[in-house]
Amino acid sequence: MATTRPLKICLASSELTPLAKTGGLADVCAALSSYLHDARHDVRVLMPLYSSMDTSKVDIQPVEYLQNISIQIGHRQGLFSIDTCTLPGTRLPIYLLRCPDLYDRAGIYTSGDDEHLRFILLSRAAIEMCQHMNFSADIFHCHDWHTALIPLFLKSVYKWDGLFANSRSVLTIHNIGYQGVFGAGILPDLGLGDRTWLLHQDDINKGRINFLKTGMLHADFLTTVSPTYAREIQGDEYGMGLQGLLRQRSNSLLGILNGVDYEEWNPNKDTLIPHNYNARSQKGKAACKTDLLQQLGMEVEPDRPLIGIVTRLTSQKGIDLMRNVLPVLLRRRNFSVAVLGSGEEQYEQFFHWLQSEFPSRVCFYRGYSEKLAHRIEAASDIFLMPSLYEPCGLNQMYSLKYGTIPIVRETGGLADSVEQIHPATKTGTGVVFRDYNDAGLNWAINTGLDLYQDKPLWRQVIRNAMAKDYSWKKQGDQYIKLFKSLSHLS
Repeated sequence: MATTRPLKICLASSELTPLAKTGGLADVCAALSSYLHDARHDVRVLMPLYSSMDTSKVDIQPVEYLQNISIQIGHRQGLFSIDTCTLPGTRLPIYLLRCPDLYDRAGIYTSGDDEHLRFILLSRAAIEMCQHMNFSADIFHCHDWHTALIPLFLKSVYKWDGLFANSRSVLTIHNIGYQGVFGAGILPDLGLGDRTWLLHQDDINKGRINFLKTGMLHADFLTTVSPTYAREIQGDEYGMGLQGLLRQRSNSLLGILNGVDYEEWNPNKDTLIPHNYNARSQKGKAACKTDLLQQLGMEVEPDRPLIGIVTRLTSQKGIDLMRNVLPVLLRRRNFSVAVLGSGEEQYEQFFHWLQSEFPSRVCFYRGYSEKLAHRIEAASDIFLMPSLYEPCGLNQMYSLKYGTIPIVRETGGLADSVEQIHPATKTGTGVVFRDYNDAGLNWAINTGLDLYQDKPLWRQVIRNAMAKDYSWKKQGDQYIKLFKSLSHLS
């Protein structure tokens, strides 16, 4: 007889918004774990307590029975402690792994010789925390390479402990480009003893240990952050050397599109934008556009389309295409561009130059501002996201909710969340192009600008976009269904 008891989940991550964030990993882990908690599942979330974190808005308390726990990693004997607080903006209690020797650094990630130890400890501490809590997790949910050793340790170092006899492990791949590859000299630090055969032997023979690959070998199930990305990473173009193993595990690989936190990203109640609006009444969107243009010192022409860009300035995000296409189009067509981002110097220099060439129609804000990100989403008519690859992407889904029509390339989560506009039927939510080249992006932007001129069509497309539901209620339920099936609780 099936049981309906809550799931017991240990979720381990190197990042969690808003405490420690370098990308979407932090957003997803915070939102998913909070959703699971609100759905009354027992979620124990562990992340490192980095000295670089801003902890001024949280009340951190030591967990009395989880202080000064002794652990041996290789030949090193050390201590760690676990504290707790409530994740800001949620009701979720989380646990913080305190070990100053490893986590008191200037940033979340380092290039230090002991980088591997920082995440070996995180993986082992997740299991040891559960031991001390007598918490028999149904699921250990691991995220990216930083916690990908948990499945290995469950099958080796902690195999003796009957507490985990029925535990299953799920490894979520957020970006396969980051794998955690170290020299084989770290092998003693894994503490595997005579069980080194559990590692990928070809890698060992080549003098390396790949944390993500190790997790992919041993996790009971693999997920990634969109259905299309799950297919793409099994191919040679996007598999980053792991495509063969992924094809072998294709029956245990599922793409689940990330969800969006509509409490934070919702133009009807967004406190970071000057005028709220919804699908029924979009006057506030026009007012947001005027305010942003004035704020950025750009020429205010309400009927001139505004293209928004909020991104890391890296080659993955299609900046090379923008560099070739935008200057030509800006000379030929009447539109404006607002850019928020930072990254590679060559791309920053390009946008500085673009602003100097078109000072009344282009503004580049170097860096990141949460408030400005929200304002660009609300004010823009079009959002540009022509990524070379995009495991999931969140900005295109934010844009849909804000009635800001995305122009995207057909890859990863972009392909799964944006539907091509068809003028004859007035269906679709954005402009999607396939070929990653100048001609493809040129066609997409011209198409978007042309469609914008058809006001009845554009109003309908905005309504289509704002009606889409990519909430965690929808996406999180897919994780619950998977976890229950692995735990035989469904």
